[in-house]
Amino acid sequence: MSRTEARQRARVGLARLRSLILGLLALAVSATATACTAADDRPDIVVTTDILGDVTREIAGDEADVTVLMKPGADPHSFGLSAVQAAELEQADLVVHNGLGLEENVLRHVDAARESGVATFAAGEAADPLTFRTADDGGPEGEAGRPDPHFWTDPDRVRKVTALIADQVIEHVDGVDADAIRANADRYAGHLTHLTAWMEKSFARVPEGRRALVTNHHVFGYLADRFGLRVIGAVVPSGTTLASPSSSDLRSLTEAMERADVRTVFADSSQPGRLAEVLRTETGGQVRVVGLHSESLTAKGEGADTYLRMMRANTTAMVDGLTGA
Repeated sequence: MSRTEARQRARVGLARLRSLILGLLALAVSATATACTAADDRPDIVVTTDILGDVTREIAGDEADVTVLMKPGADPHSFGLSAVQAAELEQADLVVHNGLGLEENVLRHVDAARESGVATFAAGEAADPLTFRTADDGGPEGEAGRPDPHFWTDPDRVRKVTALIADQVIEHVDGVDADAIRANADRYAGHLTHLTAWMEKSFARVPEGRRALVTNHHVFGYLADRFGLRVIGAVVPSGTTLASPSSSDLRSLTEAMERADVRTVFADSSQPGRLAEVLRTETGGQVRVVGLHSESLTAKGEGADTYLRMMRANTTAMVDGLTGA
């Protein structure tokens, strides 16, 4: 074969290779466009709080888009919605919210979505809610007998809610694969079972005489009930961060802390620690203030960006705070 013939054959081969590469690229672009279109066509589940949003994403997987309205680090008692977010609620296939009065500024938007025909699910109302205790028992004054919305501090209740959210997605969200939703929910329930066992083992390290909790507001009733702790009071004597303590409230709490020999106050990270610092001043600087991520997740990579990581971080901080570690 002459050099000229060899070069011609090489040129033909290169041309065929270029055609093959261009064809593959065209197929890839077409597949990407199809996938994007499919993703755009996926149903949308809107969730009010980031804790429930994380749980719902685990359940939905690739079957539906999950839009979370509350930003990381926000306070569920006080965050509000933009006009765009309010419209998203009314266009959703399913709205998952906490209920029990937690999202105080969002409830009317959830009600409007329900009235427009959107399926809504109040997770807290389905979680066998506890009621706040009486003020004499260390509960929030004026709220005794009302349901406590902070059910997620008990992972067993979250496991129950996981199955119920899966039911809601299968029933109300068209186009999802029911088997995939069930598998996702079962897998996540397994993680929650392991979390509960780990928390039980962790809290078992706290001696009986050190199992008294004081927080900046009443948020850990479910955790205390599940793991054998005692809530003796809160800096803000309420189930919401929107209330304020009086001087008599602080005096009563200080006296209760002295009786129970409490030296640690746990302050929610979604609120500044100012109130807990006030209490530390009231006790002559003898109180340690420990921050927790109890009502909101952190931004990604900041230690409590999923429900599972949040609960592990909180448990570690609480055990260390109660044992003096």
